[in-house]
Amino acid sequence: MALKVAVQMDHISSINIAGDSAFALMLEAQERGHELYHYTPERLAMRGNTVTASVEPVEVRDVQGDHFTLGERRRADLSDMDVILMRQDPPFDMAYVAATHMLEKIHPGTLVVNDPDHVRNAPEKLFVTEFSDLMPPTLITRDRDEIDAFRKEYGDIVMKPLFGHGGAAVFRVTQDDLNYGSLYDFFAVTFREPWVVQAFLPNVSKGDKRILLVDGEFAGAVNRVPAEGDLRSNMVRGGAATEAELTEREREICARLGPSLRERGLILVGIDVIDGHLTEINVTAPTGIRAVAKLGGPNIAAKVWDVVEKKRSA
Repeated sequence: MALKVAVQMDHISSINIAGDSAFALMLEAQERGHELYHYTPERLAMRGNTVTASVEPVEVRDVQGDHFTLGERRRADLSDMDVILMRQDPPFDMAYVAATHMLEKIHPGTLVVNDPDHVRNAPEKLFVTEFSDLMPPTLITRDRDEIDAFRKEYGDIVMKPLFGHGGAAVFRVTQDDLNYGSLYDFFAVTFREPWVVQAFLPNVSKGDKRILLVDGEFAGAVNRVPAEGDLRSNMVRGGAATEAELTEREREICARLGPSLRERGLILVGIDVIDGHLTEINVTAPTGIRAVAKLGGPNIAAKVWDVVEKKRSA
């Protein structure tokens, strides 16, 4: 069954194909004979209930520096597509939110992956709080007194912006850190939303496991180990990817999350687990597909398309 697939993403010329999950999904779609189109979020337009975008046919190749060819651009009614992959990178800002509202107009007649309504209503660091018993001690606030009390209770803490991404502006604050006041002031003038404050997990030095779930089922995992001298394990921040097997605790976490993910139409999800503690549920543009494959793991892109094709044929 050949599908018409439009990929809403940052411009394909700007991606790093070695680690880009959208590119992995495009390669698999092309291998299956699906018809691929490319567009960037700012090309979306809506008149009444008709949502359009200026799209280009795209051919992809797993060749660094020569990974795509674009055809002639044309204005397309997105309801004529079978599938849209919503794969632009965060930040999760009002532009991102606006895109979810527009794509919601055509879903599920056109299957949007992931469901735009639930992408909007399940931001990574808030959705996860529905499973607070699986998390490290966590506070969401911008109130100084609340943070002071939390810090007094737990000692070393981590502070990060609620809608941050890619490990940006993630700070460890030790119990006697003289920079705490300055860091609080910096956050106060930089971020209008509340912040995430968590008890520091010392075993983060052994890795932050990225676990990928497809339609609520475990699909693959990679352990991301921080670079020496860095708190953050994100691969875009220098973290190294190593093979990973799931512990019993991590299997329990996947089993707990699965029904909620399926119910919300969140087909591809990446969760982050540190030392048996769930820290984030990534639903916007989860990464890790290519890293898992390079380490000899399963073809997660194939699992995603198996689910998508099944939903389209139903």
